[in-house]
Amino acid sequence: MQRLALFDLDNTLVDLNEAFHVWVAEFAEEHRLEHGAVDWLLGLDRDGLPHREVFFGKVQERFTLPETVEELWGRYRRRMPHLVHCRPEVLDGLSRLRTAGWRVAIATNGTADNQLGKIRHTGLADAVDGYVLSGIEGIRKPDTGLFEIAAQRCGTTLTKGGWMIGDNLVADIGGGRAAGLRTIWIDRGTWPGHDHSAHHIVTDVIQAMEILRQDNVPT
Repeated sequence: MQRLALFDLDNTLVDLNEAFHVWVAEFAEEHRLEHGAVDWLLGLDRDGLPHREVFFGKVQERFTLPETVEELWGRYRRRMPHLVHCRPEVLDGLSRLRTAGWRVAIATNGTADNQLGKIRHTGLADAVDGYVLSGIEGIRKPDTGLFEIAAQRCGTTLTKGGWMIGDNLVADIGGGRAAGLRTIWIDRGTWPGHDHSAHHIVTDVIQAMEILRQDNVPT
């Protein structure tokens, strides 16, 4: 098996939940929303669901905002890349993997402007060999085609295997296994009671990187 590692972006390499909490506080203050609005907004979000377009439809209706759903969603996408951060130890871990001969890519679902902005703003664009976004390619995880494109961006294919690391049991773990990859699930407690088929379970991407470094496969 080749040294190929594909990483999810949100809540894997970056903490989207933390950034979302910051955005909610800003949004409520900017629009002078009623007491309890922050809790309502946080409660409406379920680990990125419903889809943000639906999310902002509910927000617009609940608070009778003057902006359209498209305007609210567009402002959110422009703001979020400036709120997410990639920890220095994560960037260092990616660098160490590449130094050890690993080819590393990001495979993420999401709109092109939002996800590309996050990758560039956090420094991840320079920390990996390539990245692939569903909003650009027109296919989403768990479609195995997105994993194949990510491998191609690393100058290889999936025929010799590799790894997929992510927090979503369907998109990352199920999709990765369907693509012939070994998988590491980052369990953040958002899938209680769900069966999984991951090869390893961790609670932080740093732990996943350590598993990869211990995996002595030929380059």
